[in-house]
Amino acid sequence: MPADGDLAEAASVLRTGGLVAFPTETVYGLGANALDARAAARIFEAKARPSFDPLITHLADAADLESLVGAVPPAVAALAARFWPGPLTLIVDRPAMIPPIVTSGLATMAVRVPDNEYARRLIAAAGVPVAAPSANRFGQLSPTRAEHVVRGLGAAVDVVLDGGPTRCGIESTIVDARGERPVVLRLGALPVEELEQVAGPVTIRPGSSGQPVAPGTLAAHYAPRTPLRLSTAGATDSGVRRGYLAFRDRPVGDWAAVEVLSAAGDLTEAAARLFEALHRLDATGVGEIVAESVPDTGVGRAVNDRLRRAAATWSSGH
Repeated sequence: MPADGDLAEAASVLRTGGLVAFPTETVYGLGANALDARAAARIFEAKARPSFDPLITHLADAADLESLVGAVPPAVAALAARFWPGPLTLIVDRPAMIPPIVTSGLATMAVRVPDNEYARRLIAAAGVPVAAPSANRFGQLSPTRAEHVVRGLGAAVDVVLDGGPTRCGIESTIVDARGERPVVLRLGALPVEELEQVAGPVTIRPGSSGQPVAPGTLAAHYAPRTPLRLSTAGATDSGVRRGYLAFRDRPVGDWAAVEVLSAAGDLTEAAARLFEALHRLDATGVGEIVAESVPDTGVGRAVNDRLRRAAATWSSGH
């Protein structure tokens, strides 16, 4: 885990406009000072991220939300009180101190408090809110280990803090609770069922046909470098060396590489291992990855969401 000296150095880099990759409970984030437009612009440049895709701002403590945005709607406050720190991102009105580049010009802002001690200590030491999308090239597999960050972004990052593998392995759930009925804008590590225990029935709208109102909602996203298709999509050229991503049981047939997400059939374990397994399959040199869906309940919904978007990247002519 990062030493105190490493955290202090990284905090200084953030304060002075640099980029720091750091662990959270979900995936590794690529952080910059959210109050500094030039620093935020470096995130978009390093990731080759389109300027229309907004960033998530990370806070050290839930109490910092009111200090940043002023009055917080009761439903938003209730979700923050229950699930922060944790893998829940909430939509709030953008305060004037947050430059428009962070929100891609939107009047709203995505914000969360990560459930990772080192992430919160880093943000607290920096003394500024930290804008941080996943620390990878735009549209590619999210990083769940520091080596994924180094391999994907290299010298574009000033400091990489190695906190070991992330616990959840999949991004945060994004919710807009400012209206009468909360809207889930991105499925993620916090299951909808748990949200509804606090918020009541929610609307699930994890997609965007125009400018995204939240990160990670484009139809094609989260893709490995190797072409990926869902196992339900039918057969392809048998001459291609293929890898298989299985939920619980190893597949029958001649596969060059196989990754099993959870031999016990545990959806939480499957989510935690999803991107790690895809990174490994990507590194085997196979010509195609065939991915099996998981049960579409709990965090399994988010796993299937990521697989569908990864497959869409290739079916759309990546």
